[in-house]
Amino acid sequence: MDPAPAIGIGGGFVVVIAANVMEGGNPMSLLLGPPLILVFGTTILISIAGGTMIDAKNIISSLKMAFTGKVDPPGAMIPEVVGLAERARREGLLSLEESLTAIDDPFLVKGVTMAIDGTDPEEVRDILEAEVYAKRAEDKQRAKFFADAGAYAPTIGIIGTVMGLVHVLENLAAPEELGHLIAGAFVATLWGVTSANVIWLPIGSRIKRLGELECARMELAIEGVAAIQAGSNPRVIAQKLRSLLPSGQQPEAEAA
Repeated sequence: MDPAPAIGIGGGFVVVIAANVMEGGNPMSLLLGPPLILVFGTTILISIAGGTMIDAKNIISSLKMAFTGKVDPPGAMIPEVVGLAERARREGLLSLEESLTAIDDPFLVKGVTMAIDGTDPEEVRDILEAEVYAKRAEDKQRAKFFADAGAYAPTIGIIGTVMGLVHVLENLAAPEELGHLIAGAFVATLWGVTSANVIWLPIGSRIKRLGELECARMELAIEGVAAIQAGSNPRVIAQKLRSLLPSGQQPEAEAA
């Protein structure tokens, strides 16, 4: 489990609460039921309206992916691919079938299995690239829900503030109530802006980033399988795969 989202989102709320306390505020004064229900409830519902019910059913799994998902760096796959290439050159492609049980990456296993079965290299590439395309589209839609929520939330907060100010104007005859009512009205805007920038947008970016890493790993696997099928030299395969990595990840791949 990658602690980045818990650290970022949890730390963000801690800083907001700490700043409120340092200014002499009471954190409990921000936990008003009507603004919270309005901002979070309406934001989620209108975000659902922007997609399909299938997208809505993926909300929980997307949240689980954002907080518990972890993708190994693409470079960690290179030693596995090189090991498969070395065995294939010594013993042939059919010998790789015994090595598949030790590989944790199902995408790499799928590609190597097709190669063992004698599938045409172009067909192998087409099938695997189609799976990468589908994965990228799925993650894009998952991230879109939270990006939309981040766009809607501040406006919903303003709507709540306007509703609160209307209530203030209805109670001008009771001056002793005005301060409390005005403060409550602006809580909606606070939660709208805070939820957008501390919850929704970071989660959307997290899902997008995890998807990018997973697709990069899958693309590396495609090149590795193609090189194994072509019977390339394992050292050449390692150099080729490392060259596909961002410069910051290449030293890690070399160490692996």
